Amino acid sequence: MIVGSASGSAIAILDERTTRFVVMVHLPNGHGSAELHDGLIRVLEGLPALLRRSLTWDQGTELARHVEITKATGVPIFFCDPGSPWQGGSNENTIGQLRQHFPKGTA
Repeated sequence: MIVGSASGSAIAILDERTTRFVVMVHLPNGHGSAELHDGLIRVLEGLPALLRRSLTWDQGTELARHVEITKATGVPIFFCDPGSPWQGGSNENTIGQLRQHFPKGTA
């Protein structure tokens, strides 16, 4: 996730590992669990089934409503083990690349 100035906005990154398809979910009102819940449901519902087989997330509290997201979209959500960012796969690399266009404090 890329967080904006004073945490006022954010961009959640969905990166499909096989096809390398990337979706940026704009969260203009912050990156809390309610904002992420609404943003992910909105975006996931619009994706074809091939691109929404599962979602892997790190240990952030913003995904506290993961059960509700799975119920609403049918997309199972998995969490990386603590201290194991490599389990997030290409997402960490994608965020690094997007930082060139969205430096810290902008989102």
